Amino acid sequence: MTSSKLTRLVRLLSTFYFLLSTLPVHAATAEDLRRAIEEKAKGLLEINNQIQTTQKQLEQTQGQQKTLSKEIKSIDYSINQLNLGIRSSQINIEKLGLEMQELQLDINQINSSIGNKKLALVKLMRELFEKDKQGSLVLFLKNRSLADSLLENQTISDLNNGISGEVVSLKELNQQLDSKFQTTVSKKNKIAVENSNLKNRKEIVVDQKGDRQQLLVQTKNQEKTYALLLDDLSKKQAEISEEIEKIESELRSKIDPSLLPIPRPGVLTMPAQGILSQNYGNTAFAKYGYRGHFHNGIDIAAPVGSEVVSAESGKVIAMGDQDKYCNRGAYGKFIVVAHDNNLTTLYAHLSGFAVKTGDILNKGQLIGYVGRTGYATGPHLHFTVYAGPTFYMGASRTCGSMPLGGDLNPLNYL
Repeated sequence: MTSSKLTRLVRLLSTFYFLLSTLPVHAATAEDLRRAIEEKAKGLLEINNQIQTTQKQLEQTQGQQKTLSKEIKSIDYSINQLNLGIRSSQINIEKLGLEMQELQLDINQINSSIGNKKLALVKLMRELFEKDKQGSLVLFLKNRSLADSLLENQTISDLNNGISGEVVSLKELNQQLDSKFQTTVSKKNKIAVENSNLKNRKEIVVDQKGDRQQLLVQTKNQEKTYALLLDDLSKKQAEISEEIEKIESELRSKIDPSLLPIPRPGVLTMPAQGILSQNYGNTAFAKYGYRGHFHNGIDIAAPVGSEVVSAESGKVIAMGDQDKYCNRGAYGKFIVVAHDNNLTTLYAHLSGFAVKTGDILNKGQLIGYVGRTGYATGPHLHFTVYAGPTFYMGASRTCGSMPLGGDLNPLNYL
């Protein structure tokens, strides 16, 4: 092969390699996606600022004196907060959808480039095969010099190695993008679940507002009447607490510690996110709220509709709604879960259920929502831990089926 022919071959292969190394770019589509993603990000920032503002308003109203009108105002802030949360998650879902489209574009472009480079390799392999058939001596005789022959073989070999390396690199990049795509899909699905939970919480809060507005009509907007109603409820709760305390104090004496897990943090997970508003035992609130009776669990203050999760894996063994028997007395809506470690847990004052009796639960699984059913001066979760062997569902004089057992300090296990 002459020097000029060799030069033309190098130029041809180099040009071919250059064209294959260029990815097909859908510039307009990619740019549109990037702009749309930026717009969604701006929208998220604005809504998050609004959420912070309404959160401050909500905290202010919750810290004020408990009156019926202020409760309704606080509920309105909660509804506004939930609406913003729902909108935020919807925008986030849309943003992630756009990011997935952008990633898919990149993946498609890389796959196309890999295919083109494989074709280039096939062509080069054919070229090498033809030259191998001629043999080294024939190639040497066809070229003017040994240097030309060696240069031609080296050039083809270098191009072959270069394209092979590009294919490997592109495959690795494709794997990275695919992994990122799957992560984005997972994130999008998780936010979709959160969005659904927010909508459930909103329905619950709206129902709570309806109850409070009905009560406002019944008391004819007279806060004194409402205060008297709260006092009557307190007396009723004291009677119920006395009934529970009489049984549970005896059951406490029957607890066998050898059958229970060693008290230590982490045995149970916190069943709700919020503020510890009342401790276990002879608390300050119990002195007047329960007329001096023992508080058999802890209270976690949280907005109505907040998620309540199972503190440990187990089975739902009982559920109830005591408001059907003694309106705004005792535990209201409750769930009882039995665990394999011989502990049994009670979740009370719920606004709604996410499980049914007999369900098998994982630790941290959603089971219900924070409310203020039963005797509750504000939205919170009442959480009791029982020694499993002492627990049973008894019959209350006024409130229907009643969870009873030898109670333990939940904080010893959380």
